[in-house]
Amino acid sequence: MLTRIDVRGRRGKALADALPRPEEPGRAERDVVAGIIDRVQKDGDRALLSLTEELDGVVLERIAVADSELHEALARIPEDLRQALLVAHRNIAAYHAHEMAAVPDFVAHGVRVRHLVRPVDRVGCYAPGGRARYPSTVLMCAVPAKVAGVEQVVLCVPPGRDGRIDDATLAAAALAGVDEVYAIGGAQAIAAMAHGTESLRRVDVVVGPGNRYVAEAKRQVSGLVGVASAFAGPSEVVVVASPDTPAEFAAIDLAVQAEHGPDGLAWLVTWSEEKAEEVEEALGRVVSSSPRRDDLSATLRANGYACIVDSVEHAVAVANVVAPEHLELLFDQAETLLASVRAAGAVFCGPWSPASLGDYVAGPNHVLPTNRTARFASALRADDFRRHLHAVSAQPAAMETLGPAVVTLAETEGLPAHAASIELRRAALRAGSS
Repeated sequence: MLTRIDVRGRRGKALADALPRPEEPGRAERDVVAGIIDRVQKDGDRALLSLTEELDGVVLERIAVADSELHEALARIPEDLRQALLVAHRNIAAYHAHEMAAVPDFVAHGVRVRHLVRPVDRVGCYAPGGRARYPSTVLMCAVPAKVAGVEQVVLCVPPGRDGRIDDATLAAAALAGVDEVYAIGGAQAIAAMAHGTESLRRVDVVVGPGNRYVAEAKRQVSGLVGVASAFAGPSEVVVVASPDTPAEFAAIDLAVQAEHGPDGLAWLVTWSEEKAEEVEEALGRVVSSSPRRDDLSATLRANGYACIVDSVEHAVAVANVVAPEHLELLFDQAETLLASVRAAGAVFCGPWSPASLGDYVAGPNHVLPTNRTARFASALRADDFRRHLHAVSAQPAAMETLGPAVVTLAETEGLPAHAASIELRRAALRAGSS
């Protein structure tokens, strides 16, 4: 399932040459996105409504979502989801407030995160839709902007087949203090925020992850507007496993990123061929039992790798070349290697620090640089709205204090491997204490 790569003995340029490189955006995507941007720039709302019908199959009369819908959604959602959103909102806001105050460490609920700016006037946030809903992305984009002092925060989200935005996403927008919401997605949403239309006044900075067309649109409008966190695109992870890493932990964390959908990247890096075999077997079990097995299989076949290296130091060298969005060092004393990590969107240290914690409630942002742009770019921060890297270290107790919120949010967003990455660790803790 994972393409095997053996880079033992390779260093420097030989190491870089032996590792697969991401494809540059193709001419077809550039042309499609350029055409969308041109239509939006020329025809404004009329183009947005037409493109929404053509590309999303939804007929809308207007793209602006009434303020009342946000607060009604917040009142409608189940209490456990509302509480999970509040936990995520509280930790994200607390972390970014610490960041603004230049406090070196943020410690809360068993999670430790290591690490005069004028705000821009107006920020445009993009939250993906389609395969899943992402209220967590609304919080990750809008809350740091508000903490930074941005007065006007705009949110664009693709509408569902019924022309509406789902309640979880609108509820998150209400909590985050989003000022304007528009039911528009894809490259056309980026074009609208960058150029402006009759309904949507142009913004100064565009943030938020998306598919390859959204990422390409941000490339094409960069310079006209600021584009923070490089060009956040399809999800990526490098999992570094030692001979002692639980194979189930490594496997589920590879699946966590692969379940986001096509064009993602999932790397296992280890200096133990036996561990590589164990993880691949465990990953096969995860995939076969997942309701997203087809998406997982396709992503792993296309962009899943098992890389065999000489040592832990060699593994970090590989990670620095790949420059992944998420880097997981799934072994004890992982923090001793942080000085060697040069290029990653976020680093997760130790077997009890899955990336799913960072995706939801650890506090730092989950909008991270992809496609090797972590070589020069950083996670979305309140002061984007200078280069930074955060490292999340969780104690086992975090599985109980924060784990339930992660599970609720992951299940809400239809991402079972995210939930399983927490439940698996909670089960391991219970087994260890019995």
